[in-house]
Amino acid sequence: MISALLAFTPALLLAGCGPNDTDPGPGGVTVAEARALDEAAEMIEQRRLPDAALENGTQAPDATPSPNGNAAE
Repeated sequence: MISALLAFTPALLLAGCGPNDTDPGPGGVTVAEARALDEAAEMIEQRRLPDAALENGTQAPDATPSPNGNAAE
């Protein structure tokens, strides 16, 4: 019984290891910030129009308005 407990102890300790949310991640952001950016990018990608939507005669906008209200070029 004790040998089985000793065999599983290192596995349990290693299972608790992993990146902390405040650890530095890719691009100089924390792991939590990188995860939030990935989730936001996925949400934006899911909102894209399917290719068939543009084939129905609807046109995509020519330019995206910039924060100052003018069309971005």
